[in-house]
Amino acid sequence: MTDHLTHSAFVSAVKFDDDGLVPAVAQSKETGEVLMLAWMTKATLEETLATGQVTYWSRSRRKVWRKGETSGNIQRVKHAYIDCDSDTILLQVEQVGGAACHEGYESCFFRKLDGGKDWKTVDERSYDPKAVYGGSK
Repeated sequence: MTDHLTHSAFVSAVKFDDDGLVPAVAQSKETGEVLMLAWMTKATLEETLATGQVTYWSRSRRKVWRKGETSGNIQRVKHAYIDCDSDTILLQVEQVGGAACHEGYESCFFRKLDGGKDWKTVDERSYDPKAVYGGSK
């Protein structure tokens, strides 16, 4: 993506929370659609910037999560931004594969509040998550 000195300067500017995490928003570089929100540690951010392939920290599993390692739906970083408070990262990515969401949708934001009271699914699945992950998702 860029050289090591640039990576180091970017990472050192990030304000991680007390748990060593920072929220990272993944946005499609092609469409501008917000694909997902996940968490990063200093190590996963460094790996992401060094390899160009997004790596997150799974809070539920308490481990490194290389996006697409099971599904094949990887994210390639095209641009990385930091917000004005230095406590949130925006990654513009190329989404490789059918979906960013583990439920099989292009975006994790596939439900919309309809009429102020009901959630409506506003997208179609790109793949069957049971076929990819088995019965665990």
